[in-house]
Amino acid sequence: MSSAGSVTAWIDGLKAGDHAAAQRLWERYYEQLVRLARKKLTGARRRAADEEDVVQSALDSFYRSAAQGRFPQLRDRDNLWPLLIVITERKAFDLLQHEKRRKRGRGAVRGESVFLGTGSPSASEPGIGQIEGREPTPEDAAQVAEECERLLERLGDDELRRMALWKMEGFTNKEIAAKLGCALATVERRLRLIRRIWEKEVEK
Repeated sequence: MSSAGSVTAWIDGLKAGDHAAAQRLWERYYEQLVRLARKKLTGARRRAADEEDVVQSALDSFYRSAAQGRFPQLRDRDNLWPLLIVITERKAFDLLQHEKRRKRGRGAVRGESVFLGTGSPSASEPGIGQIEGREPTPEDAAQVAEECERLLERLGDDELRRMALWKMEGFTNKEIAAKLGCALATVERRLRLIRRIWEKEVEK
């Protein structure tokens, strides 16, 4: 089964409450999301594990919301990745805002473990998941997914679409070149083309 087909099947399984599907999605996207969270937290005073806490909370929120049918427009990897980006970025933002509030309150700076519950699997979501989050509504999710799908469709080329998705997932230009078996200069040229196409779309 192709990677895209596998992700679609895992999404269907997640909506049906399949824990194995949730695990496969975790394995597929965890590292990319950690990389994204790390970038969003750059410059902040934090523990090394904070980006992992952010991603764990984001994925947990996504799993619960998907199982509850909150994302009816979620169908495949093209819809999924933009949604995971939105949730992860908001979780990272919430963590940064919470840290700012604690500093203003002159509280002792402690690790994320201060927010841990009892440690029981049946306890409420641990860590930063207990901080009030701004998870996307179904309308947010639909808008993000539709806009991403529209922009990818405008590229008009499967290879450009793959490159755009890989870039969104946090792969470097060198990693993309290795995936395609082409020169780094070729990847950089095609990424510039993607930016030009999308800039024109934004200007409309």
